Parts: sequence; structure tokens; C-alpha cells
Amino acid sequence: MPLCFEDLAVGMRFETGRRTITDADLVNFSEVSGDFNPLHLDEEYARTSLFGRRVAHGMLILSVATGLRQRTGLFEGTMMAFLEVRAWKFVKPVHIGDTIRAVTEIRELRETSHPDRGVMVQQVQVLNQEDQMVAQGEFVNMVRRKAR
Repeated sequence: MPLCFEDLAVGMRFETGRRTITDADLVNFSEVSGDFNPLHLDEEYARTSLFGRRVAHGMLILSVATGLRQRTGLFEGTMMAFLEVRAWKFVKPVHIGDTIRAVTEIRELRETSHPDRGVMVQQVQVLNQEDQMVAQGEFVNMVRRKAR
């Protein structure tokens, strides 16, 4: 059953499933975003970069993290809005073939002036297959309250 605002507590943690980043992900994200930076698409160019090979778009990793979190079903039908991304940092590059997952901890819960919703602030870390953090920051979401 999806979680409502009243079901949540500061300190609650959850982890997503995993997803391997593919060449198709980089190509498709370039098409959708218009970001054709050769670091993402040109192996020869990327070989001469500080990364030594192609890297995933940072915003692709952020987007995949949001999708992985949605796939947990924890907030299916109760997540009302994505309000803010705070202090998002890209810590390590993600390469084709890396497998990532997201770990979330609820940091703050706030009631609003609307009786049907509350605000949830979460610390989100994206980890690779070696449990190394590749990105982190905070997501702020509006969550449905239970009917009274």
C-alpha cells in the first residue's frame, strides 16, 4: 500500500532496485535533452578527457534516480508534486555498464496550510555497483495526506 504523509517519519530509509546504464541511455538522453556534449557520445574525444572514456550525463543520473524511486511503488498515487532539488552534487562519473541505485532518508516533514498534503524533504544518495556514492542531494516532494 502506498505511503501517505501520516505514514512517514524522520529517519525512515528506503532503497531502490538497480539499473545498469547503457549506451542507448546516453544516446536517447542526448536526443531528449539536446545535450550532445562529446563527453557523452564520442569515445575518441572522451578518451582524451579527464574521465578517459564516455560518461553519463549528470542529469541522466538524476533522472534515473527519480525513476528508480518511483518504481518502488512507495508513493504510487500519493506523491502530488516534485517541488525542489537542493544542493545536488555529482561526486563520481557514471560510465556505460555501471549499475546504480538510490538510497533515501527522510530528513524533514512539514504540514502545510492545506489539509490534504504535507511536504517531505529527503536526502538522496545514488550509489554504483561498488557502493560508491556517485551523486547526492535533497529532494523536496509534496505528499498526499489521508482523508479525514
